[in-house]
Formats: sequence, C-alpha cells, structure tokens
Amino acid sequence: MLAYAVISINLALLFYTIGVWSEKKQGELKRWHLIVFWIGLVFDTLGTTIMGNIANGGFKFNFHGITGLFRFLMLFHALWATFVLIKNDEKAKSNFHKFSIFVWIIWLIPFISGAIFGMLK
Repeated sequence: MLAYAVISINLALLFYTIGVWSEKKQGELKRWHLIVFWIGLVFDTLGTTIMGNIANGGFKFNFHGITGLFRFLMLFHALWATFVLIKNDEKAKSNFHKFSIFVWIIWLIPFISGAIFGMLK
C-alpha cells in the first residue's frame, strides 16, 4: 500500500508541476492545463487517502496534518480554473498563472513535510 501512496503523491507532484509551469510559460490558462490540474488533484487525493489508511485514522493534529488541509486550496484552484475557462475571460486566463504558482508553492509545504516526516519514522 505504501508504494501505491508514494507513487500517487509523486504523480500528483508531476502533473501539478507540469500544469502550473507550462501555464506560466505559455502565458495563458488553457483547457489542457485544467485537465492536468484535475489529474494532479485526483492523484493527491488518492495518495493522501492511502497514506491516511496506512496511518490508521487519517487526520492527525500536527504540522503535516494541518498543512495537509491546503489540499482544499488545490481544489479551489481547479474549480476557479474551470470557472475562468468557462467564462472565457482573456485577462483572467492570462493572469491565472500568478494564482497557480501561489497554490503550487503552498501545496509543496505538505508534500515536503510528508516526505520528511515519513523518512524520519
């Protein structure tokens, strides 16, 4: 189970990173970025769920557990990107990368802390 969790979390990092930085480089939010954001969120949710099952009880009130709540920011990001594309606002599409980078950096906190705390056990 641990291998599936680690693979899922790392796939989340891969997809989310590709989506965020290619959006920045291309200068505009595109449909395929949105798809990659959602795929990243699915892998993050899957990996987090498996890790929670391994840890017997899911949420823990510690640094990693609290920062893990930032996943909701990732969900908000994907939902907002969906809204921006549906609305088809050119200015919003060209400025969306600023929000994407912010969310990606915040998401790295629980990703990195989980790796560190996992290695320390």
